[in-house]
Amino acid sequence: MADRPSSLLDTRVIYCGDNLEQLKKLPDACIDLIYIDPPFNSNRNYEVFWGETKEKRSFEDRHESTQAYIDFMRPRCVELARVLKKTGSFYYHCDWHASHYVKVMLDQIFSENNFQNEIAWKRSDAHSDAKQGALHYGRVHDSIFFYTNGGKYVFNVIYKPLPSSTVEKWYRNVEEGTLRRYNKADLTAAKGGGDTSYEWHGQKPSTGRFWAYSKAKMAEMEQQGRLVYTKSGMVYMKRYLDESKGVPLQTWWDDISMLRGITQDGERLGYPTQKPLALLERIIQASSNENDIVLDAFCGCGTALVAAQQLGRQWIGIDISPTACRVMAKRLRDVCKLREDDNYWRHGKGFVVRGLPWQEKQLREMPPFEFENWAVIALGGIPNKTQVGDMGIDGRIYPVGSAPKEADNAEFGFMDEWYPIQVKQRDKVGRPDIDQFQTAMARTKRKKGFFVGFGFSSDALTEINSFFRREHAVIVPLTVREILDETIAQKLA
Repeated sequence: MADRPSSLLDTRVIYCGDNLEQLKKLPDACIDLIYIDPPFNSNRNYEVFWGETKEKRSFEDRHESTQAYIDFMRPRCVELARVLKKTGSFYYHCDWHASHYVKVMLDQIFSENNFQNEIAWKRSDAHSDAKQGALHYGRVHDSIFFYTNGGKYVFNVIYKPLPSSTVEKWYRNVEEGTLRRYNKADLTAAKGGGDTSYEWHGQKPSTGRFWAYSKAKMAEMEQQGRLVYTKSGMVYMKRYLDESKGVPLQTWWDDISMLRGITQDGERLGYPTQKPLALLERIIQASSNENDIVLDAFCGCGTALVAAQQLGRQWIGIDISPTACRVMAKRLRDVCKLREDDNYWRHGKGFVVRGLPWQEKQLREMPPFEFENWAVIALGGIPNKTQVGDMGIDGRIYPVGSAPKEADNAEFGFMDEWYPIQVKQRDKVGRPDIDQFQTAMARTKRKKGFFVGFGFSSDALTEINSFFRREHAVIVPLTVREILDETIAQKLA
């Protein structure tokens, strides 16, 4: 494969399945950077908009206690440590529920000597978490544990702009003509060596100190206009504000905002634990170089993969939810303009998704809500955020050009140009199902809708025709086989 960074493993691949099983298939020491954001041990029932009921069910079953959560994560972290290069870096994103237990577990696996930082990311604005009888301070940050693996690791220093208070206090001098701000830097040093004890314009350093530069270098700086003199004749160097790199990034990250209901670039997908792209870009920029391999073993909606792709890294993603894998594949296609194509991928130009349940037998065994959302996304629609109170509508299709740039589903509510989708995971959709959908279409004043099932009874098809004659409204029946065979283009038109 062209541009392949490793002969040991494939990259630009999303694996659908249990990450523990997939990690066992990877060779030792093959990954440069690992970031994971696993479900937190919070006892919250995340209702992601595409209905990852399989992942949700696993979360509820396994994470009933902190010990159960650690028992779930330990073998996975052991495998992650095995596949990480000696020169690699590992980031574990978690919150307050189990962070201290996670830290102890990671110290045991990676060695406490390889622990580098606990990063605090301010994920939300100030708010009150107080509950009746349980008052406490507002919880506004997540923890990100940063480990390395024993070797000389990549670390690219990231700088933040100087605070305005620093600029006003330390760079209050303004150079005539250029109007460049500068501060006066001391030109003396505690240790000397060579030509550093000379007299300059009648001045010498105070007792026990030396000039920081040679006489020749001082003359060069004076010629460049970089020296400034006090009334007493003491010399200083101009340190310009516009030449400052800024402040090296510390462990408190409050400059990357959480994702809100609306984002200018349509970044928000509705996934409740979705992280900002800027957060992953920062981690990837700091701890990897171009063409390094980045792994996210709980990749959810694929933020780490998008960041890695846009920064010129290779990447591997793993997630247990088939629908999540399709959503992140769509995101890679839409945002990164990558082609999901096996032939392109073999030539180093596209990406592939492996392990998806493309067979009818597997789709029949999929949890109902997962199946519903698979069908809606396969049609290019927007699934409901929750699976209750849908009133007979499982998703919506917006004609090309009608959908706004924002990807937050709640924002679609004001738009009137859309088609409802109803999905039933049965062999034969019957007339009662069609009657229900007709009621939903009438209530929402829709004149066209789509119904997905494995098949349709003759009564159902007859009622669809009658509905058209009575109400001049169209219900388009689509079978799973037609979706899998990609023969639905004309029916969607």
